[in-house]
Amino acid sequence: MQLFGIGIDVVEVDRIESSMAEFGERFAEKVFTESERKYCDSQRKSGLHYAARFAAKEAISKAFGTGIGKDLGWLDMEIVRKESGEPQLVLSGAGKAFAEKNGIVEVKISLTHARHYAAANAVAMMAG
Repeated sequence: MQLFGIGIDVVEVDRIESSMAEFGERFAEKVFTESERKYCDSQRKSGLHYAARFAAKEAISKAFGTGIGKDLGWLDMEIVRKESGEPQLVLSGAGKAFAEKNGIVEVKISLTHARHYAAANAVAMMAG
């Protein structure tokens, strides 16, 4: 495998919680898939989990070199958990098309959070 790109992002948990409080479902539905919202809402400190997924999506957009926009939208990325608990990226829509067009075959992500911050990194790999 060959490296396509790497990305990292750090988010203040308060910033995401403020956006959720101010814009409510409109913000959540714009940025997070239904299953992401269901997972985060089921957690005791849902803001930490929302912030970690927000950071992951920003890190992925940096690894792709696209930012969030026409080639990679918020809802083109879904952060799911494997049975082991490891986070995994599922691409759809424009994000999936971009990955296929550019030969990206795997994106590894890692999430972390503390009381005030959430962070994530992403490594996009190409075949060959």
